[in-house]
Amino acid sequence: MCIRAPFWNYDDLRVRAEDFLAEHNPDRVVPVPIEGIVEFRFGMDIVPVPGLQQGFDTVSYLTADLQDIRVDEFVFTSRLNRYRFSLAHELAHRVLHREVFEQLAFGDIDSWKRVMRELIPEKEYRFLEFHANSFAGLVLVPRPELATAFGETIETFRGLGFAEFSDPVRDYVEAQLAERFVVSTEVIHRRVERDDLWETLD
Repeated sequence: MCIRAPFWNYDDLRVRAEDFLAEHNPDRVVPVPIEGIVEFRFGMDIVPVPGLQQGFDTVSYLTADLQDIRVDEFVFTSRLNRYRFSLAHELAHRVLHREVFEQLAFGDIDSWKRVMRELIPEKEYRFLEFHANSFAGLVLVPRPELATAFGETIETFRGLGFAEFSDPVRDYVEAQLAERFVVSTEVIHRRVERDDLWETLD
């Protein structure tokens, strides 16, 4: 058996993420309450697993029945940004890839890694991960809220006398946005780049 993944481009995923937020975060709360969405809107369990990352080189995974998200215990307790992104990433698999997961059978982390390696071709796996990473970023950092927060942050810096934005200033702006959305600066950087927000200042 060879698993085939669907393919959606970034704009397709943007639409799907906005539909998701309209249903599951209609009040547009920021930071997006992803933990509550997972637990209360989808009825899923979040299960911390000691040593998951160290022992199996993965931070989180979705169980075959789509009901549990297993996450590294240290990430769960000590790395909030990474934890939130992991939840959004695994939830994306449930939302986007149910038909793929319904073709898989695994009971633990060992069999999960084996199934992913043996049944899903590398190209298809890259599609799945692109979908999940992009969807997670779009859900945790929605376009309208990002544009507003970006504009407010830029105006603050302009009020301090910054007419041009050097790389260090850009890094600081993105760090401020990361705090607001409770994600990593890497996630913010990718979202800002995808939405061409720095180009709007030219």
